Amino acid sequence: MSSNPQQPSFKTDRSRLFKDRFAQYGITAGGVMVLIALLMIFFYLLYVVQPILESAKVEKRVDITLQNSEQYVGIGVEEQTEIAYLLNSTGAVDFFQLKGADTGKKLKSLVTDLNGQVTSFAKSAPFLGQYAYGLDNGQVQLVRPSFLVTFPGNQRVITPRLSYPLDGQQLLVDEQGAAIERLAFSHYEEKTAVVALTADKRVIFASFTAEENMFSGEVEWVVERSELGIDSRIDELLMSPDTTRTFIRSANQIYIFDTRDASEVTQIQILAANEENANLVGTTLLAGANSLMLANDNGEVSQWFEINTDDGRKFNKIRAFETSKNSNVDIHSEFYRRTFFTTTDTGDLGLYYTTSQAHLWQGKVSDSAIEAFAVSPRSDAALIITDNKISVFDIHNEHPEVTWSALWQEVWYEGYPEPAYTWQSTSASDDFESKFSLVPISFGTIKAAMYAMLFAVPIALSAAIYTAYFMSSELRRVVKPTVEIMEALPTVILGFLAGLWLAPLIETHLPAIVALLILLPLSMIGTAFLWTKLPERIRHLLPDGWHSIVLIPVVLLVGWLSFTISGGVEEFMFDGNVRQYLTNELGMTFDQRNSLVVGIAMGFAVIPTIFSIAEDAVFSVPKHLSNGSLALGATQWQTLVRVVLLTASPGIFSAVMMGLGRAVGETMIVLMATGNTPIMDWSIFQGMRTLAANIAVEMPESEVGSSHYRILFLAAFVLFIFTFVFNTIAEFVRQQLREKYSSM
Repeated sequence: MSSNPQQPSFKTDRSRLFKDRFAQYGITAGGVMVLIALLMIFFYLLYVVQPILESAKVEKRVDITLQNSEQYVGIGVEEQTEIAYLLNSTGAVDFFQLKGADTGKKLKSLVTDLNGQVTSFAKSAPFLGQYAYGLDNGQVQLVRPSFLVTFPGNQRVITPRLSYPLDGQQLLVDEQGAAIERLAFSHYEEKTAVVALTADKRVIFASFTAEENMFSGEVEWVVERSELGIDSRIDELLMSPDTTRTFIRSANQIYIFDTRDASEVTQIQILAANEENANLVGTTLLAGANSLMLANDNGEVSQWFEINTDDGRKFNKIRAFETSKNSNVDIHSEFYRRTFFTTTDTGDLGLYYTTSQAHLWQGKVSDSAIEAFAVSPRSDAALIITDNKISVFDIHNEHPEVTWSALWQEVWYEGYPEPAYTWQSTSASDDFESKFSLVPISFGTIKAAMYAMLFAVPIALSAAIYTAYFMSSELRRVVKPTVEIMEALPTVILGFLAGLWLAPLIETHLPAIVALLILLPLSMIGTAFLWTKLPERIRHLLPDGWHSIVLIPVVLLVGWLSFTISGGVEEFMFDGNVRQYLTNELGMTFDQRNSLVVGIAMGFAVIPTIFSIAEDAVFSVPKHLSNGSLALGATQWQTLVRVVLLTASPGIFSAVMMGLGRAVGETMIVLMATGNTPIMDWSIFQGMRTLAANIAVEMPESEVGSSHYRILFLAAFVLFIFTFVFNTIAEFVRQQLREKYSSM
């Protein structure tokens, strides 16, 4: 009989042991899987970001020997780098195969129809792909090598051809018929202009406009000419693609002309642009034509662009690059990016990016002088002519604009008055330069979290302490679930309400909001003080733990009073317009969707998280500690401050850090409740852009694999690091607090 009671006990122990081990292994496996998931996220982000950290590479693909010794004055390549074209000094254009079995084969030679002897040659901005021949009769002929792609029999065939931007019309630049010795030109969006140096040393600017004759229907060219009075020698001519600026180099001076109106060309600036103890040897316009690149015979290349000065917009030297120590440096710009190449007469090739002042690649690519250079439209290949030979180089330089300095330091962008932290990834302009500083959006993340925590932490912790320590159990069973269920409210709803209801409300009743921030705490303290002065028989009418009910009518009354007096206060103190007062008198910009709106809305979302964890921490303090303190004569407040809060401090700190993590990663509220302006300003009346909101806004628009796309992943990685650092600090501090107060 004695063994019967032991049998169920043995089975129960085995069952309990099985459940304990199952729970142990299950929890361990779950924790390991969470760690693996975090590591996978971490390494996937690194995998996507890694290409922007790679260095540029230049690798030779093929050499093609030219069978004749013609003098080529221009060189280019089609978009797929399959066919190269070479323009010689007589007007002929030769096409060569660069890929496939016929690599090096001369495909055809096309002749430009010229009505005169060639005396000069010029090329347009790279993205236009146009060339011009200056003739001995004062005329200019424009030509553009092009390629027709067809698919006969499902086979891709590229047919080279020549097109003429002006339907073959030759432009009469000089009415006196003098030979054109130098020229620069642009034909872009129905605008055609030429600046030329004639054989008799006159500099002529000519603008051509096509007009249709209303009687005959024929196209007639209306020409406006101006002679630019420069008496010194002319070394180089440049023109912006939109024809609004013309640059003339004379020795070490750059003459800059405003050529918007061909009949009233005005000189706007003269640059003494050479470096000390050096002379200018070459100039070019960077992609976008906003920057002037100047090469000196000491190997230094400088960048100049217009900025606002006391005398108006003037070209100033912004930065310089140390290239190869060579006295003969040529500069070549890319089609669209602010990248430029340098070539020398000793066969050196350099690759640089201006905005980040990055030296991307430098090397010797030939044993002889580089006679001509061209980069492909996609900037993935380059051609050089050296010693009767074409060399093709593959270029791996997908993300030149991404450097540590461009991401985290102030950068001086074209047209900006000074270096700045700027995020502006897109624009409607083709010559736009993307700006990828992560500083303003990281700053916005911290700013949004700070204002949210300023609003949420005092309310959440005060509510948690009161609910866990002072509130009656009956009222606590109602209040705690009610606050916790607030966390289930979708943040998109909070953002919607903040943007469409709260933001206009704050703008219209700003004095009321300020009054609420001041009067609510004062009214609560005043109510508590008055409550203590009431007779005991009245105070005892309300059971212990139900005192918070008294504050409900007080809060409603203060709220109603604040909004009632708002209009009168605004009229009396701010002349009826507080927003105008802030702007005109205090110099503060007021955005309708600002940090105050974000702080309230996001604080409302964070409060349940902090409240729930902190309330559990305070409520879980062993009762014998508080009872012992009270039994020794301490008051409730002394017990709360010196016993309960100290014991619960690890949990309270964890609650605050959990709330901070939630605020840092919040997306929809900051997306809908701010203007998403990536500015760096602590003003509570201005908005911001956060890392999470920036990713949500721009990821659908980014091209997969582009610099923009990978930098958005880098922003996600930075956000990941933010939360990891916060959580690590939180865990470290929590463990320290737990060890310190665990012995109580």
